[in-house]
Amino acid sequence: MKKDIHPKNYRLVAFKDMSNDYTFITRSTANSRETIEIDGTEYPLIKLEISNTSHPFYTGKMKLVDTAGRVDKFMNRYKDHYKKK
Repeated sequence: MKKDIHPKNYRLVAFKDMSNDYTFITRSTANSRETIEIDGTEYPLIKLEISNTSHPFYTGKMKLVDTAGRVDKFMNRYKDHYKKK
């Protein structure tokens, strides 16, 4: 195995699914300015829009996640294309 190929800042990080508030802790090198306290320990926080707990493939439910009005922006941009003829 090659030496010194792994990042130095590999540490425990909390990831939070903002659509359902599910939080899990795993190792990562992702940078974050925010932190979260879980069971008395502070972790860097990475916010996710979707995870395995909210993704339709894993949940079996079709759910539209509209963050920051993306669907509205898309529909406004392509409204002429989707008009019934």
